[in-house]
Amino acid sequence: MSTLIVYCHPYEKSFNHAILAMVKTNLKKQNQPFKIIDLYAERFNPVYDQEELRLYHNGKTHDPLVKKYLALLQKSTSIIFITPLWWNSIPGMLKGFIDKVMKEGKGLSHTVSFYGIQGELTNIKHTYVLTTSTSPKFYIRFFCGNAIKKIFMNCTLKQLGMKKRRWLHFGGITYSKQSRRQKYLDYIANYPFK
Repeated sequence: MSTLIVYCHPYEKSFNHAILAMVKTNLKKQNQPFKIIDLYAERFNPVYDQEELRLYHNGKTHDPLVKKYLALLQKSTSIIFITPLWWNSIPGMLKGFIDKVMKEGKGLSHTVSFYGIQGELTNIKHTYVLTTSTSPKFYIRFFCGNAIKKIFMNCTLKQLGMKKRRWLHFGGITYSKQSRRQKYLDYIANYPFK
């Protein structure tokens, strides 16, 4: 059993980085092996160029990070996304990760047929999406369309075959007190990631 962490934040002093540190501590405490994809630190290019798009339907790529990331996804049994919400959705960097890394083809991330998309990443039995935002969670859920739950988790990740999807959110980050932040970090430190 191995866990893949997909981390999407450019600033190492952010609260997202503190969440990443706490997730790592938690997994070490549980003796769970894990790998980290740090999209910004690894300078992942989320932009499709003409050559990448030409290769897409053959399940190929000319980006070595795409090959590396897809191989890590195929070997993982759990995945943890750690990302802020920017403008009520995932950042462009994470969207580009989904766009470029999820390759169509048998034995890759998904296959497409007349009946729709069939997920190939069924090896991922547990999926966690940890997000932060300036807006409170109720605002994102009830006034902004709940895109994380409705689209990212219940459509995109589900279509890829990822199972048992859970969303953990820390809203109102900008004006939160240190005690509230620490309470959330303590929660993450003891969360039963599988």
